[in-house]
Amino acid sequence: MASEVEQAARRVEELRREINYHNYRYYVLDDPVISDEEYDRLMRELTELEERYPELVTPDSPTQRVGAPPAEAFQPVQHRARMMSLDNVFDEEELRAFIRRVENQVGKTDYVCELKIDGTGIALTYEDGVFVRGATRGDGVTGEDVTANLRTIKTLPLRLLGDRPVPYLEIRGEVFMPKEAFLELNRQREEEGQPPFANPRNAAAGSLRQLDPRVTASRKLDLICYEIGYVEGWDFRTHREVLEQIAAWGFRVSEHWRPAEGVEEILDFCQHWIAKRDELAYEVDGAVIKVNPLEVRERLGATSKAPRWAVAFKFPAEEKTTRLLDIEVHVGRTGALTPTAVLEPVFVGGSTVSRATLHNEDEIRRKGIKIGDIVLVHKAGDVIPEIIKPIVELRDGTERDFVMPDRCPACGGKVYRPEGEVVARCVNVDCPARLFESLLHFASRGAMDIEGLGPATIRELMDKGYVRSVEDIYYLTEEQLYTLTGFKDKSVSNLMNAIRQSKERPLSRLLFALGIRHVGAHVAELLARRFRSMDNLARAGLEDLLSVEEVGPTIAESVRAFFDEPRNLELIRRLKEAGVNMEEKVEEGPRPLEGLTFVLTGALSSMTREEARRAIEERGGRVSSSVSRRTDYVVAGADPGSKYDKARELGVRIIGEEEFLALLHG
Repeated sequence: MASEVEQAARRVEELRREINYHNYRYYVLDDPVISDEEYDRLMRELTELEERYPELVTPDSPTQRVGAPPAEAFQPVQHRARMMSLDNVFDEEELRAFIRRVENQVGKTDYVCELKIDGTGIALTYEDGVFVRGATRGDGVTGEDVTANLRTIKTLPLRLLGDRPVPYLEIRGEVFMPKEAFLELNRQREEEGQPPFANPRNAAAGSLRQLDPRVTASRKLDLICYEIGYVEGWDFRTHREVLEQIAAWGFRVSEHWRPAEGVEEILDFCQHWIAKRDELAYEVDGAVIKVNPLEVRERLGATSKAPRWAVAFKFPAEEKTTRLLDIEVHVGRTGALTPTAVLEPVFVGGSTVSRATLHNEDEIRRKGIKIGDIVLVHKAGDVIPEIIKPIVELRDGTERDFVMPDRCPACGGKVYRPEGEVVARCVNVDCPARLFESLLHFASRGAMDIEGLGPATIRELMDKGYVRSVEDIYYLTEEQLYTLTGFKDKSVSNLMNAIRQSKERPLSRLLFALGIRHVGAHVAELLARRFRSMDNLARAGLEDLLSVEEVGPTIAESVRAFFDEPRNLELIRRLKEAGVNMEEKVEEGPRPLEGLTFVLTGALSSMTREEARRAIEERGGRVSSSVSRRTDYVVAGADPGSKYDKARELGVRIIGEEEFLALLHG
């Protein structure tokens, strides 16, 4: 006769199988066959048995979806098979060219069309049918272990369905945040005073990399799987069979995939979803076209970066109409007045847009935009909200022209537009809006990097009269900080430490932080490397400045004008007295990258983008922000952006992180 523990073990296994099946029906098929009350009763019974017999608890139990303590860091994971990127095509002609290349090599074949979900790629590992590990894509070879966070996703099966053994399986999928969950999350963040996520893709990636799985569990992530990376004990002939088996194992597979016999059917699929993508519960940015027979895929092979048997057809930027409610004028740190469109909120390109830059007065006139217009909006580069044009046919006569103010909206000072320039400026150096933006820039990560000195704190420091210029930051006292809203011992100590640490930043960071017109981070480094100290730079004449590579007359005159202003010299004197570093240490080492131009795209695992840029420039190379035919190398990390596509289009050499590191250290 079976013991009490053996009976409990059998019942636990029965409950787990039943609950896993009902999870699949509810979360994957959206077709439950029992009531919530019945489901809760099964879960309650399983929980009670596991509490009574803790030795029966296993990692794949439905009760263990949020059971791991917060992680200290994410460990690297080697993928069993490389997770490759896809080449992109952007129009019908490029898609037809892809099909011709395939069929010129292997003859007539058939395809499968799937939607390209705008999320974050993951690899799921199962051993003997049990989920044991999940990792991010990383660089395609090595990702980060996010197993505990993936367990919180209800559509991820902790144990495969079916009776046939699966000794080892690596499944590829996309973790995403549904549109509704994204909007709700951003509403909560705004209520709590936190910055909203830019789009569902960023929200999903950030949620998946939370150290505490309970935070991930609260984010309502979802998962769709689309490929087998590696499997033991199973053979498949077509991708259609793969998708059907993935679904049979209990994974959610996109319900919108479709077989296609040729390019016309593929184009029908793409055009259908370009028109209908708004109706989906999640964001998509294209379609993925895959050769269906797996034997044909083997013959086609792959490049070092992407398979030759698949391509991503990128959808055009999404466009929406909304009403232009008003045009507000924003004052920047250089006094530039920038008109900003206030829009009736509209969901476009993955996020809710309520504001868009209008650049300048001439741009508004060129586009013929009036306040009150119904306007067509998209995201330039899929990132920056932009008004394309007004819908003139929908005007009702209540619209009105925008007029740039002749007085600064922040201080009432005179507004001046230099002849030949498109930007109007506030000329009052004491304008509070200019000061606020200057302080924000000075403390930003790329400049002096003073953690804790954010917009709300800067605003309160200004309101209390503690900071009237950027140098005042270094004369703040603990007593003053204790008067700020929400500042206690820890926050006061942290900010004072951050201010002290910022004094050690190199001269290049200080030059950038000072906001000298036309001097960005790259030019600041060139000047710092050439002149080595603030005093040397302050004494430099126009000819000295023009001798610096990439410094032309506009930059040289701007730098000279900055140091000719007595107020600026007083600012530098007070920064010196506060102990702020005024020198640049330059390592005189070999310069193997002399004369080479690099562009960086995607995330590197071994260093930040800023560290990579500095490493290139220390070795004589140059980093550009855009790809051209003069670019020597594009360094592509994980999830590269449009620069990668541009490099492929122009035939520029693309290298991965390993090859990049070899260049740096070779």
